[in-house]
Amino acid sequence: MTTPSTALPHHPVAVVGGGLGGLTLARVLHVHGIEAAVFDLDASPAARTQGGMLDIHDDSGQVALRAAGLHGEFLARVHAGGQALRILGQDGAVRLEEGDDGTGGRPEIDRGELRDLLLGSLPKGTVRWGAKVTGARPLGDGRHEVTLADGSAFTTGPLVGADGAWSRIRPLLSCAEPVYTGVSFVEADLRQADRRHLASARLVGGGMLFALGAGRGFLGHRESDASLHIYVAVEASEDWLDGIDFADTEAAKAAVLKEFDGWDESLKALVTDADGALVPRRIHALPVGHRWDRVPGITLLGDAAHLMSPFAGEGANLALLDGAELGLALAAHPGDTEAALAAYEEELFPRSEMSAAESARNAALLFRADAPQGLLDMFAADHG
Repeated sequence: MTTPSTALPHHPVAVVGGGLGGLTLARVLHVHGIEAAVFDLDASPAARTQGGMLDIHDDSGQVALRAAGLHGEFLARVHAGGQALRILGQDGAVRLEEGDDGTGGRPEIDRGELRDLLLGSLPKGTVRWGAKVTGARPLGDGRHEVTLADGSAFTTGPLVGADGAWSRIRPLLSCAEPVYTGVSFVEADLRQADRRHLASARLVGGGMLFALGAGRGFLGHRESDASLHIYVAVEASEDWLDGIDFADTEAAKAAVLKEFDGWDESLKALVTDADGALVPRRIHALPVGHRWDRVPGITLLGDAAHLMSPFAGEGANLALLDGAELGLALAAHPGDTEAALAAYEEELFPRSEMSAAESARNAALLFRADAPQGLLDMFAADHG
């Protein structure tokens, strides 16, 4: 057993990563009287935008928010009408349209609002901002020493990697790394759409848009501030995005739209009329069924544990549920961290494997040669 060379600050529970999952864990622990410290590399809560809308599922994300004592406050913040859906072909023709009557089980909320709700529910100082973790080493007895980029260090009991796709904590448990899924996104925004982009606002509708063809499509949603967030999806080689100069927005738009020759002009306008720069993003995933052997005093949650493609809408929901379930397990096993972590992982692994498999299946279904027929068939089966 190794020991730190000098006395270091100690935290009962340390969470690396201040995303939705890490914050939910800290909140559930707080509800049960357990102190946690969250370390996030961002300089402040406002250091970067938090992404678009999330649909929070009644059997996962909402379960977590109930455990955190925040479900009522969540409901007060949902985006009315956000569960509406439109499915179009590449000719712009509407193939399926569903409204939002308020009875669906997946209400939408802005990711930033949900994160703010979680942050506001924690004691001041729980999150250490500007704290980039660079490494960790076991000390024995389930304890770890964690080092930060500023040269400081601390020790902890349970250490939780909630630090996303490229987790610094995962290598202590697993040698798995995310791999490219074969799909790349280019993200675009149309701001003040009801006033400045009326045709596109009508095209997207009040909630989610899928406009699909073979190997590509436009996925979009209306945000709570009436802007439109668009994901241009293309099945492409991993280096496709490298050939586009995103510093030249007009050139980037032209390069992206080359992939959509023959598509309806109303759909291409989602890129042509976009405000601000386009943002490239390759979609990566961990292997379906990723798991690890029990390692004393340490575990993972969210994307660090089960990064998957976004095509089942499960990533944020699982992160929330992981955080809540881990918090409840630690609270249920006071003084027995190993029993808590084993109980948590016993539920985590099959749950995340099922969702990751669904995400992979949906990715293939969305961009089939006969798209959007696969998606239409899926909705027909769900409503059958």
